[in-house]
Amino acid sequence: MGEALRWPTSLDVSDPHLYQDDVWRPLFAQLRRDDPVHYCEASPYGPYWSVTRYDDIFAVELDHQNFSSASELGGIQVADQPKGQERPSFIRMDPPGHTAQRRTVAPIVAPSNLANFEALIRTRTSAVLDALPRGETFDWAERVSVELTNMMLATLFDFPYADRAKLTWWSDVAIANVESPDAVVHSEAERTAELIKMGEYFRRLWDARIDAPPTFDLVSMLAHSPATRNLEPREFIGTIGLLIVGGNDTTRNSMSAGLLALCENPEQFELVRARRELIPSLVSETIRYHTPVMHMRRTARNDVELAGRRIKQGDKVVMWYISGNRDEDKIERADEFIIDRAKPRQHLAFGAGIHRCVGDRLAEQQLRILWEEVLQRDLRFEIMGPPQRLYSNFIRGIRSLPMRIVN
Repeated sequence: MGEALRWPTSLDVSDPHLYQDDVWRPLFAQLRRDDPVHYCEASPYGPYWSVTRYDDIFAVELDHQNFSSASELGGIQVADQPKGQERPSFIRMDPPGHTAQRRTVAPIVAPSNLANFEALIRTRTSAVLDALPRGETFDWAERVSVELTNMMLATLFDFPYADRAKLTWWSDVAIANVESPDAVVHSEAERTAELIKMGEYFRRLWDARIDAPPTFDLVSMLAHSPATRNLEPREFIGTIGLLIVGGNDTTRNSMSAGLLALCENPEQFELVRARRELIPSLVSETIRYHTPVMHMRRTARNDVELAGRRIKQGDKVVMWYISGNRDEDKIERADEFIIDRAKPRQHLAFGAGIHRCVGDRLAEQQLRILWEEVLQRDLRFEIMGPPQRLYSNFIRGIRSLPMRIVN
């Protein structure tokens, strides 16, 4: 049945230009309507299935017996990791290995510890906002989004504070599309060389902490846990890279996307000014509307049927969160930015099931505090130019956002 129902046209939504140019919406609307589990026979990344509806994505997320994240099968992106340069980590694992390693780092974002972070995040956020120029153009992405996230990362790792810009650099290196003209690295070899430098830096921190009593930071947690203390070099680099990217990109890009969406929808900005109790809903709506991680990939371990399509063992299956979060059958007026939705947390941007983002509550906390402090100061903004978007089909990044405070 599945083969007979395939579309006669193979639609490739993996082109990074679609997202850099922000022209992806009509293609996914077409797929959701006409062929929601769509087989693309040829792309720069090989053949793959696009899963585009909310419920189908959710079904794949929850079925890790049939749909694998394993690094040795290709990992979590539509692009396979280069052979011989794979960087395994627990996001690229299935249970039981995934479970043990994830459990090692989860306590740092437990509710009790998030409460301990509250005052520190607020103090830093206040200082960053108060230092912004008034009446002149500045880059919100650089001055606010990057600065706040690398300060938080430095705290999570107990990383030397003066060197915290390295964390942003390594995050950019890890996610860079090397084919982009403005990429921070231009080959896999160059990427690997930079990430080896990252590994060497973190190995020095690791060696100091493994010989000391355990402390409540990510490096010490990894060094002292039986599940992670003996990581092989490539897995060590992969795990550190995962934690840096996971702690950085979702939050950084949502900080920029939130301000952009509020300025483009001024009635929503006025609504949250009048009803500050909507700030948590604003945070969730921003994360849904922007969808900072656009897709995750799985590989079929077995022949399996999904929404009437026969997926074969070894097939690449791509869950397009950016499409599932615009599924009108699941989310009313899904293409609109609406901060007072009845179910604001109903989105796929954090994933679901065993691979749901481990730091989701910390990301929401940082965003909540940012908007609380913006509204406390009654800051009003004007967009001074188009955002510079990342060339990527994986991370929906905003690299520059020129803004002006007008009051």
